Amino acid sequence: MNLKKIFSGLEKKYVIFTLFTPLVMIGEVVMETVIPLIMAHIIDNGIATKNINYVVRTGIFMVLCTLFSLACGVCGGRLASLASYGFSKNLRANLFKRIQNFSFAGLEHFGTGSLVTRLTTDVTNLQNMYQNLIRSLVRAPLMMLTGTIIACFINLKLALLFFIAIPLLAFLLIFISAKAYPRFQVMFKKYDALNSFVQECMIGIRVIKAFVREDFECEKFEKIAAQLRDCQVRAEKLVICSMPIMKFVIYMCIIATLWFGGNMVILGSMKTGELVSFLTYVTQILMSLMMLSSIFVQFILSKASISRVMEVLAFNTEEDDSTDCSKINSVKDGSIEFLNVAFSYEGKKGNCVLSDINLKIPSGSTVGIIGGTGSSKSTLVSLIPRLYDCTCGCVKVGGADVKNYSYKALRGAVGMVLQKNVLFSGTIEQNLRWGNEYAMPKQIEQACQVADAFNFISELPSGLKTELGQGGVNLSGGQKQRLCIARALLKNPKILILDDSMSAVDTATDSRIRSALRNCLPQTTKIVIAQRIASVQEADFIVVLDEGKITGIGTHSQLLQDNKVYKEIYDSQIRKN
Repeated sequence: MNLKKIFSGLEKKYVIFTLFTPLVMIGEVVMETVIPLIMAHIIDNGIATKNINYVVRTGIFMVLCTLFSLACGVCGGRLASLASYGFSKNLRANLFKRIQNFSFAGLEHFGTGSLVTRLTTDVTNLQNMYQNLIRSLVRAPLMMLTGTIIACFINLKLALLFFIAIPLLAFLLIFISAKAYPRFQVMFKKYDALNSFVQECMIGIRVIKAFVREDFECEKFEKIAAQLRDCQVRAEKLVICSMPIMKFVIYMCIIATLWFGGNMVILGSMKTGELVSFLTYVTQILMSLMMLSSIFVQFILSKASISRVMEVLAFNTEEDDSTDCSKINSVKDGSIEFLNVAFSYEGKKGNCVLSDINLKIPSGSTVGIIGGTGSSKSTLVSLIPRLYDCTCGCVKVGGADVKNYSYKALRGAVGMVLQKNVLFSGTIEQNLRWGNEYAMPKQIEQACQVADAFNFISELPSGLKTELGQGGVNLSGGQKQRLCIARALLKNPKILILDDSMSAVDTATDSRIRSALRNCLPQTTKIVIAQRIASVQEADFIVVLDEGKITGIGTHSQLLQDNKVYKEIYDSQIRKN
């Protein structure tokens, strides 16, 4: 496991905070180990001999040591907090950037709910572990080591208690860790399932209400939440055993120290001050063990989180592929060619949803793609900008294999309006500028006119400055589609793909948009996927897909004569009309 990726890009100031925290904690440990010795001297050389001046002088020195220890503890805690917050911010940024560069296949591999859990819960677990590690991992072992050494100098026989207790505790903690780790892995999978379900319900809340399914969805949520609860109980019932065991050992050690040490004081083989300081060291050492136990519990929880975060950081992304200097950085023209293309969502071992695809599209032409539901029309065009990579064969754009282009160059040349119209919170203008952030007002106006969106935008009180809700909820389906088309046009693409992107507009608007596209973008290759034959019948040629295979290529009149699938679609729509 390459942990360097987790710390990649950590800002210098947070590295400094991380390095200084253990140094400050060392100062605290030194003072805390000195204080019991000072206390022993006060008891044996001051109180026992009734030397008030010695008690006052040494007491003042002890107070100063205590204040210095307090200052080190506060400073160390502050530095550890700052370092851990910086670490979590950096890790979340790295994960988010990584996810943004995932292909569609990568996003489907993890699932949205799982990625959300990894960005939130898992990173928070790692943040807590990081804070505990840099603060306590130096302090606790150093306190144990120095405390044990000084305790041995004070009374070696009593110190044997530590050499019995510590190995026993270590064995128990290792045993608990081995048993608990797999249970935490299962627990995080249940977190993923819960997040995915909540997200699905939030997206589909209107459908749930329309079908009065609130009670049913609540029951499903309760079942998933109950499964998560059961996994949490199974995982944590082992871990919570560690703290009672630690406390039991601490109390037994204190009782044994008082019993044996008290007898030694009575017999005169040990001074009272030595017993008091020894008892303080016992408490310090065993409290350090409790601290290590707490770190251990956090480590068990974080170990599963580390694995899940590393899965995301190690997963191959589009950015990894685009760093090759040999990649082509510009697309010559909008010509497209599919050569013996096949595609499966599961890779070479899965069933192909596209097969035997051979198709040549000249630059500047208009192509219609039509077919029944599930014929993989959207999948076919997704291969052009490499939203997916074909399983077999080759896809060429501008005469070159799409895999030879950098992602930036390839996708910069392709304007794509997907089936689902996605708009973001912000103004209409901000959404349109996704296509070209430097677009002039005239260019924005022209794109809106081609997409037949200019009139309805002008009628809005704030025009282009109108604020959109999340997902553009304050617009109709047809308005959102037209804005998405305008956004794609602002890219001035060599290839424009309209994936059933006029399904929510009426036939008159559909006709106006198609006419404007034909007149204003003569050099752009236009691919139109549609359910309505009227939307594609004026194309230079039409591709008919059926069950992932091309069953016909030709003009509207040619396909009506010799393509059974096309004729069936045409007849069904004529009858419907």
